[in-house]
Amino acid sequence: MPCTPLELVRPEIVALNAYHVARAEGMVKLDAMENPYRLPEPLRRQLAERLAEAEINRYPEPTGRELRELLARKMGVPAGMELLLGNGSDDLIQIVTFALARPGATMMIPEPTFVVYRMDAILSGMRLAGVPLRADFSLDRDAFVAQVRALRPALVFIAYPNNPTGVLYGEEDVAAILRAAEGLVVLDEAYHAFAQKSFLPRLAEFSNLAVMRTVSKLGLAGIRLGYLAARPEWVEQFNKVRQVYNVGVLTQTAAKFALEHLDVLEAQAAAIRAERTRVGEALAALPGVTVVPSQANFFLVRVPDANRTFDGLRRQGVLVRNFHGSHPMLADCLRITVGTPEENRILLTAFGEALQ
Repeated sequence: MPCTPLELVRPEIVALNAYHVARAEGMVKLDAMENPYRLPEPLRRQLAERLAEAEINRYPEPTGRELRELLARKMGVPAGMELLLGNGSDDLIQIVTFALARPGATMMIPEPTFVVYRMDAILSGMRLAGVPLRADFSLDRDAFVAQVRALRPALVFIAYPNNPTGVLYGEEDVAAILRAAEGLVVLDEAYHAFAQKSFLPRLAEFSNLAVMRTVSKLGLAGIRLGYLAARPEWVEQFNKVRQVYNVGVLTQTAAKFALEHLDVLEAQAAAIRAERTRVGEALAALPGVTVVPSQANFFLVRVPDANRTFDGLRRQGVLVRNFHGSHPMLADCLRITVGTPEENRILLTAFGEALQ
């Protein structure tokens, strides 16, 4: 008799829960840190024309050479550094993790943080060492550096700003970790457009630093593109793990077009930052709500009863992310994306009612 999946699949995989994405049809979607703005209509038409010319009958250029060169210019990647492209930053996280997953190797992360780091540590067989954040979700520099020196991790992931908290750690705290670490430190700058802080200019200073970004939060989540900047010797090894054609023709074409109009995306990010200030102040004024200061395009808020508030928002057609039960420090916490002014108006009205 054939074996069942439970008999053949690795037990640590069986014990995992798949990454859950909630259905959002007909909802005000504020659960996934997306840019709520589309490209302007004239640019959408131009993009359609560009995509129509793409040679989808051919395999893509495997390393995305033209796109890498354009990204390096537009994003100010320091001279002498190399770029690696991924099918979203999730792809890059997996590539880096798998490349460094020698038997007995350790990955270190602050906790709570982006769940994919933990998932990839499990998938790759790496040991995982989590260092708790302080109660206010700031980085405990001394504790983290002490653990880095004691455990000598092969890989450290630091989300900068952090997800799901939105907190941007102190620059010198992160630099202290880089100086203490013998292994690779990856700074995940997925929200750099909103934090307006980056370690990209300091790549030459640290031989063990890689900076990872995604274009998803800039308004291109649907094309799935991430990029990692590091010294050539790191990228050379990561390319051996990367699937040969991991970034398709349409993604490369759309990304190049969007980067030619980067000013439009940057203006949208500025509008979101302005709304972030207004929404944060309005949420903090609601009774029983604690708002964690954010440098991203979302807020982590603590409410008296997260499940009740989440359900109340959902009944009113507003979808946010419920983190209650995912980590002890996230008890009764919801994560709320900053939307358009109209979406934020609907959110704040619904939030006030859901708290009653």
